[in-house]
Amino acid sequence: MLLHQNIFMKKLLLATVTLCLMAAHAVAQAPAQPVHPALRPPKGATVALVIFEDLECPDCARAAPLLEEASRTYKIPVVRHDFPLPMHPWAYDAAIFARYFDTHSKVLGNDFRDTVFKHQLEITKDTLRPFAEKYAASHKIELPFVVDPDGKLAKLIEADKAAGTQLNLQHTPTLYVVSNKHTGTPFVEVVDRTQLFQLIDSMKKE
Repeated sequence: MLLHQNIFMKKLLLATVTLCLMAAHAVAQAPAQPVHPALRPPKGATVALVIFEDLECPDCARAAPLLEEASRTYKIPVVRHDFPLPMHPWAYDAAIFARYFDTHSKVLGNDFRDTVFKHQLEITKDTLRPFAEKYAASHKIELPFVVDPDGKLAKLIEADKAAGTQLNLQHTPTLYVVSNKHTGTPFVEVVDRTQLFQLIDSMKKE
């Protein structure tokens, strides 16, 4: 009887091992979870920085120079998404102005964003329009009375906000180092900005 029990236990062990191996194989063969399009670098880039920002957010203003430095040092693009928070009275309008300047050139739009950050403490909801007009005049651009007559710029902002909501954003700025990889770690959130350069180095090495 003991012999029969030993044979039974061996068969049971063999069946368990077989099932475990089959399960591991199934997991290995399962397709990777798709990465949200917002967490992909632009075409032609292998690594990039992706940030969701609010132009009235003080911490976003503090983060901007570091992103510029990282972009310049590593020669990688920065992809900026608008995520104006309801608590900030002029953030959404500032994003509309930035999108308007984007229509002239993305460089100009991002320069306007950085200029807003530098003068953030001077801007109010009432002074934002004159600030944008002065910026436009300094770049020989006419700022129309109605900046977004057909709502196209607002739709772009809403698309960014929707992406942020899908990613469960909890604050601004929310910053990621992203890559065009489809395996391993294709993106990582930068929780501690003092580690930004280290995270970029790690992403480029993988």
